[in-house]
Amino acid sequence: MENYSKISEMASFELRDVNTVSILICYLLHRIDSPIEAEQLFEIAVSTEIINYFFYQEAIDILLKNASINIEVDESDVERYVLTDKGRLCAKKFKHYVPKSFRDKLVGAALKYFAKLKLNNEVKVEYIQLNKGYYVHFRCLELSDDLIDMKLFAPDLTQAKLIGEKILLNPVGFYSRIINTALGNTEEEYDLTDN
Repeated sequence: MENYSKISEMASFELRDVNTVSILICYLLHRIDSPIEAEQLFEIAVSTEIINYFFYQEAIDILLKNASINIEVDESDVERYVLTDKGRLCAKKFKHYVPKSFRDKLVGAALKYFAKLKLNNEVKVEYIQLNKGYYVHFRCLELSDDLIDMKLFAPDLTQAKLIGEKILLNPVGFYSRIINTALGNTEEEYDLTDN
């Protein structure tokens, strides 16, 4: 019996009920607990393949009409969805109508999405063409300061992009290995014995 519940939790299919999708969107906004750009919410909700485009659009329309969410426009004219008290109550009271696997998958997708956005703002990799080869210019930023700013040489663009991709897989680990290597570096000892 336990195996069947695990299989049903792992099943990947879309929700096909606008009310359930509406509850799920309210739940996500409740868990994020901050305004979210309309484009970001769309990307998170539809890219998980839990909610299809048409049900998403219909749910957003319903949530706006019944004042479960509002639209705020910031100084850059970017629209953000904000969960209202009514939407928060919906998320808390009706969340159990949406299977936990869907709730977890959608919240997990949002966390990954925002972590990737943060990483993209903190880590920059660019490829600078030289006469013979490329520099991979890597910068790791924290607030307004550079933690690291370095260039690595690669003989061609393919190898430069490979280096850049490897750095972006784990930029913090890359930075840590550089620091550990620098701190562990010692002067080379010479053999002064007379043979």
